[in-house]
Amino acid sequence: MILRAKSKAEPLPEPTPGGPKHVAIIMDGNGRWATQRGRPRLFGHHAGAKRVREVVEACPEVGVEYLTIFAFSTENWKRTQVEVAGLMSLFRRYISKETRSLSEFGVRVRFIGDRVRLDDKLIKLMNDLEEATSHNTRVHLTIALNYGGRDEVARATKRLAQDVAQGHLDPDEIDEETLPKYLDTYVLPDPDLVIRTSGEARISNFLLWQSAYAEYEFIDTLWPDFSREEFAGLCASYGGRDRRFGAVKT
Repeated sequence: MILRAKSKAEPLPEPTPGGPKHVAIIMDGNGRWATQRGRPRLFGHHAGAKRVREVVEACPEVGVEYLTIFAFSTENWKRTQVEVAGLMSLFRRYISKETRSLSEFGVRVRFIGDRVRLDDKLIKLMNDLEEATSHNTRVHLTIALNYGGRDEVARATKRLAQDVAQGHLDPDEIDEETLPKYLDTYVLPDPDLVIRTSGEARISNFLLWQSAYAEYEFIDTLWPDFSREEFAGLCASYGGRDRRFGAVKT
């Protein structure tokens, strides 16, 4: 996902008033995209990584301040050993290669998910990238790596229970505002819009708590074919929606 300091692409339309500030994306369809071209699945993952670049670059143009992408789920370990190893190599390669350009573009990177199962080299690269971009504010990019919504809630509940057991938290004071403080995303606003590519209409254990009031877009485009123009169009469509959060406008 090589980021350029200045994009040569045609400028996108002005942001729609009321557009999403936080967009989360389930980047699906890399494997099918590669298969359609007679190539191995990892070829599609490499193509998908490059597509992230365009979406990140488009965020400031369409008024998106926070972008969260689903890179690798807790369920993805079930894939073949070859594909998993290839994905981990891809993550290490792009983190190593893009730290400088991400920082120059003004991107702050955070990772969410359980790092315990990841290898030490990848964890160090993740930590270094977070540190190197910690001062940036132009785009807040969150990468969900070895992430699962249920796993996140389970880990958060465990930490909450430990605080109760140690006397740091009164059980009677626990409400729906308490648990989010223990989630991986505690410093982020909830997503306004969740996009899933490739034609699948499910959320696949992604940001289960945080997306309670998000708008969803399930589109047929495979991730490597997802364009900045399509991204801008979905953001503009969101701006025209009537969001009531359970209330009735009078």
